[in-house]
Amino acid sequence: MVEPTSQGETLAEIADRYGRAYNTIRNQWARHDAWPAPIGKSGRSLTYDPAAVDQVVREHFVRPAAELQPRRLYTAREIEEATGVTAATIRADRSKGRWPAPDDTSGRAHRWTGKTVMTAVSARRSYGRS
Repeated sequence: MVEPTSQGETLAEIADRYGRAYNTIRNQWARHDAWPAPIGKSGRSLTYDPAAVDQVVREHFVRPAAELQPRRLYTAREIEEATGVTAATIRADRSKGRWPAPDDTSGRAHRWTGKTVMTAVSARRSYGRS
């Protein structure tokens, strides 16, 4: 992890700190309307206030943890209500191998345990273009 400088931190340092790709920070996060204004420069790179960056990330880019019961079975509609990941996205991601197989297929609707859903949601990117 790169420690931010006292004058601020560059987009590359922000990417290292959050474990994200530099291009994600530059092309998505930094273009968001709420992104803080630069406070200076470090060489050729703009620097940003780490506290302001943290606030924007908390408010706009971090997906809240799903509060689901680990053993209960949830349908795609129930998952949508609890997490914000739509049922259509779940179907599309299943067909592309990006969503786990259902834990229960005995009924008409496929269902996943809360533990499976929480694992899948925590692995997802949290930011979409607005």
